[in-house]
Amino acid sequence: MAGQHLPVTRLEGVSREQFMQHLYPQRKPLVLEGIDLGPCASKWTVDYLSQVGGKKEVKIHVAAVAQMDFIKLYLLTSWSRGQLKRSIKNSLFQSHYHEQHIKDISSYGHQRALVERDEKYYLRSLGEDPRKDVADIRKQFPLLKEDIKFPEFFKEEQFFSSVFRISSPGLQLWTHYDVMDNLLIQVTGKKRVVLFSPRDAQYLYLKGTKSEVLNIDNPDLAKYPLFSKARRYECSLEAGDVLFIPALWFHNVISEEFGVGVNIFWKHLPSECYDKTDTYGNKDPTAASRAAQILDRALKTLAELPEEYRDFYARRMVLHIQDKAYSKNSE
Repeated sequence: MAGQHLPVTRLEGVSREQFMQHLYPQRKPLVLEGIDLGPCASKWTVDYLSQVGGKKEVKIHVAAVAQMDFIKLYLLTSWSRGQLKRSIKNSLFQSHYHEQHIKDISSYGHQRALVERDEKYYLRSLGEDPRKDVADIRKQFPLLKEDIKFPEFFKEEQFFSSVFRISSPGLQLWTHYDVMDNLLIQVTGKKRVVLFSPRDAQYLYLKGTKSEVLNIDNPDLAKYPLFSKARRYECSLEAGDVLFIPALWFHNVISEEFGVGVNIFWKHLPSECYDKTDTYGNKDPTAASRAAQILDRALKTLAELPEEYRDFYARRMVLHIQDKAYSKNSE
């Protein structure tokens, strides 16, 4: 199955009952079409969002290249009509781009910013105090609340966050996983989403929750030779589409057009399984974190042995983990 490319299943008119009873238990990505999302798809133009945003303070990520690697973060003083158009929409309309963006960024107090012509912008809404509050579009952007209907595919007590996103065309978010289940609502614009199964984690060269392989379409196989073994699931999202991303599924997103989206995250596990200090939904469950700490201590203990013995007992530990913890169910 090396290098296998697979489409994500698409279904239209899925009911709550059908999703909850038959589709959700399969734990597979799924594109849902024809879901009633309210008037957001027709109303959320740049002009409209600029008006209702008012003087709302937001943060945008600024990347000098399309393959975003969390390189730079700038704080905008407000979300006014002119700033939204210049900061986001000018990524599509690039007349007098360089000069105008130098003025924009410097006016926000970032005199040292290095601004490139092909710079990409990405807005991810945050809680009022990101250290304590989760993002919820209904609270941070109350004037948008009535425009969007959340699909009722989970119990209200499972809700974790709703994240408002705006992306420049061509922006690519790195491959990563989330610990919460997720509905990605494509309100406007188009996205390409590539997903990888949790079972293929060993091929993705992980660093924390993220893959080190930024260019998934033309990877450096001399540096990442195992990446070609990862099975690739792919779909395109257009306005009105909803992508279900189960927890732990890796995903890489490219904005093919200027677009607006909303992610809805909810808890698949009981609440006590999650880190109570996690406001982003990206900290591993507490049991997994404890297990990782125990493993680190075990590895430090193994380091006391000579290489030959360390290697032998490390292999025995891997076999023991595979026997006791790996799922026996095939995908």
